[in-house]
Amino acid sequence: MSEEPIDNLENRDEPQESITRVTGMFKDWFLDYASYVILERAVPAIEDGFKPVQRRIMHSMKDLDDGRYNKVANIVGHTMQYHPHGDASIADAMVQIGQKDLLIDTQGNWGNILTGDSAAASRYIEARISKFGLDVVYNPKITQWQASYDGRRKEPVYLPVMFPLLLAQGGEGIAVGLSTKILPHNFIELIDASIKHLQGKRFTIFPDFPTAGIADVSGYNDGLRGGKVRVRAKISQLDKNTLVITEIPFGTNTSSLIDSILKANDKGKIKIKKIEDNTAADVEILVHLPGGISPEKTIDALYAFTNCESSISPLGCVIEDNKPLFVGVTEMLRRSTEHTVELLKSELEIKLGEYEEQWHFASLERIFIENRVYRDIEEEETWEGVIDAIDRGLQPHIKHLKRAVTVDDITRLTEIRIKRISKFDIDKAQQKIDALEDQIAEVKYHLANLIEYAIAYFQRLKKEYGTGRERKTEIRIFEDVDAAKVIIRNTKLYVNRAEGFIGTSLKRDEYVCDCSDIDDIIVFTNEGKMMVTKVDSKTFIGKDIIHVAVFKKKDKRTIYNMVYRDGTKGATYVKRFAVTSMTRDREYDLTNGAKGSKLWYFSANPNGEAEVITIFLRQVGSIKKLKWDLDFAEVLIKGRTSKGNRVTKHAIKKIELKEKGVSTLKPRKIWFDDTVQRLNVDERGELIGEFRGEDRLLIIKQSGTVKTILPEITAHFDDDIIVLEKWVPKKPISVVYYNGERALYYVKRFLIENEGREESFITEHPNSQVEIVSTDWKPMAEIEFKKERGKERKDNEKINLEEFIAVKGLSAIGNQLTKEKVNQVNLLDSLPYDAPEDLPAEEIEVVDETVEPTEGNAASQDSTSEVKKTDDDDDDLNGEGQTTLF
Repeated sequence: MSEEPIDNLENRDEPQESITRVTGMFKDWFLDYASYVILERAVPAIEDGFKPVQRRIMHSMKDLDDGRYNKVANIVGHTMQYHPHGDASIADAMVQIGQKDLLIDTQGNWGNILTGDSAAASRYIEARISKFGLDVVYNPKITQWQASYDGRRKEPVYLPVMFPLLLAQGGEGIAVGLSTKILPHNFIELIDASIKHLQGKRFTIFPDFPTAGIADVSGYNDGLRGGKVRVRAKISQLDKNTLVITEIPFGTNTSSLIDSILKANDKGKIKIKKIEDNTAADVEILVHLPGGISPEKTIDALYAFTNCESSISPLGCVIEDNKPLFVGVTEMLRRSTEHTVELLKSELEIKLGEYEEQWHFASLERIFIENRVYRDIEEEETWEGVIDAIDRGLQPHIKHLKRAVTVDDITRLTEIRIKRISKFDIDKAQQKIDALEDQIAEVKYHLANLIEYAIAYFQRLKKEYGTGRERKTEIRIFEDVDAAKVIIRNTKLYVNRAEGFIGTSLKRDEYVCDCSDIDDIIVFTNEGKMMVTKVDSKTFIGKDIIHVAVFKKKDKRTIYNMVYRDGTKGATYVKRFAVTSMTRDREYDLTNGAKGSKLWYFSANPNGEAEVITIFLRQVGSIKKLKWDLDFAEVLIKGRTSKGNRVTKHAIKKIELKEKGVSTLKPRKIWFDDTVQRLNVDERGELIGEFRGEDRLLIIKQSGTVKTILPEITAHFDDDIIVLEKWVPKKPISVVYYNGERALYYVKRFLIENEGREESFITEHPNSQVEIVSTDWKPMAEIEFKKERGKERKDNEKINLEEFIAVKGLSAIGNQLTKEKVNQVNLLDSLPYDAPEDLPAEEIEVVDETVEPTEGNAASQDSTSEVKKTDDDDDDLNGEGQTTLF
């Protein structure tokens, strides 16, 4: 094919086509699409807090508003004149606004945010603008308008919202390349924060969710990227086998919550019997537990493994000047408040102009009629002449007017009817002018004191609309739930000691214990080796396993007692140690490391028990003593890397257990942190006391119940506790209570009869209630009597409760306090009493717990391993009066 000359190509008359690359087209189209999604669909504007579809819905509702309910389908159809999308998206957006119960009064089935039930079809439900919405959202005089998408109508650029609506409702959207998640906040707290900002004070706002629940906002980060809010359901114990969920976390509903609980149960992480969902207007989910399952532990497990606890990541992104803006909730509130002030100023300025215009024409009308200027036009034949005649007639009387008289003013004067002129009342006209002057002065005052006016505006909103909008979500600091401590032991662990295997699939071998699939297992072998590994179906550890157990991290109270031979012919050593940390699947040597080392004796003691063992030596040479006892209580607890103390340099024949030991650890101090309502050993909150093995905690509630429990760190406590202390079994509890059946006050003193059982110590009548409780030995109370009509008030009477009544059974009604009418009973300072002292810590075998040493300081541990020394450092502990341990 021959090429065409270039000249012919240049001289052609046809238009030349330009070439556009596909990559360029894609870039332009993608940016256009992304911009449209961000600006017109997903992200709300900071000016009014609305996305375009929400703004158009509210504008359409105002178009249709006549005070009565409109079908939602009708509102959706009307909105489609402004919003270029389908009816389904508009209806969904309207239901979301209606469920927030702020701008729209709803009628019909609008769904349920608690259960997740969807709303009825839009043709079945109705809506109208709420009184609050009419008050704060609309003012056409200060609204900027723009043409709708088809140019047929006008729609607002932004609605003049005079309230931090975006923060009150919250907002969520996913756009191209960015998203937004603004959490809802409390109505009253937002108003208070706006007032504080106007007063120049600092403020802090936190989310408040319509589903209530509990929230930990310590990581909120002002709602910016990287922040986190942890939300929990409110769970309480109904009885020993039933939990009740009364509030749910934001972002869930009862259906998804129950599904997550059932899923966790199926996986064996929790154990439940059945679930009942009684939710209607309020949430009520009953979780029934099988017998023998701890309710407190199950509550923690629900938080750890189900949707009863979830984490929300806020992201403050809004549109400002057609651009995305990432901003915190504090700045959002500041901008909203200042925007409200500007809108209030514009509203006042428009109102001032209207009042001044009314005053101007009222004054002009009075001059026109009072001075009979209208008579000057009788001789005029043209319109221009009429205008000039009126203008000339007004001139002598208009010096006090605030602006010049225009042709439009004169034209309005010519439109006054003769009937109005004939019935004109000068006094009434002056009263109207005076009233307008008062209104003008008031508006000018508000403009001059705009901040005070804005504060009064917010205070009015709070007074008129704040009732019933108190905070729903309780703010509390959460303690992290250790999943390993609360998971149900859903599988069984087995061991083959000889071959050195452990696992959950070795069902033909020796059963060790129940465990969970997230547990770590600690294993010791006869060679003095130790390993911690994740539970699995089958894991090889090493031959001759002597001990297997579930490993508890940072456990300082489990003490291992060990006697080992150093090498094949070396000396024998004794050591006591705890294992608080390690590297998983790493083998640790607990001996001195010599080849051929062997364990003579090993025991694991969950509470630091120290037993007594008997050591038998072989008959070799001239050894005088072949048998003696060794008490582990005389051996200090050191790190697992320490060499230990030398027992003997001679060959051992065998070691036998002589007697079991008692704990050598100090009593454990326990604190109660009122902020999180939990016990701890980390010195947070109020010290409850020092607890030994079987010591219990006394709990007395305002509802009139008492029980004792073991002080487990996982225990949960209700808010109505009035006594929480270490239980002294022989110390009586003194109570003054109101007997609802007899309408009299009674006194009783009793001892706890059933450990671990919750029992009521007042009558079951609904009006019965606890007045005072004391756990002192000699409590004193004061009766304050009511004043009877016509008589002087009887003097207060002091009562020694110990002398008033003897200690009786818990179920006894007690003795009547007085026959007189009582105003109240007060608890006074108790009388002095020397209580029987507990056995001091020094008199029970106590040895300090030590921190696990690191690999690097093992040598220093060895160098200080001596408990007692005699003059002869080479002697063994041989039963001949020498008590030397190396």
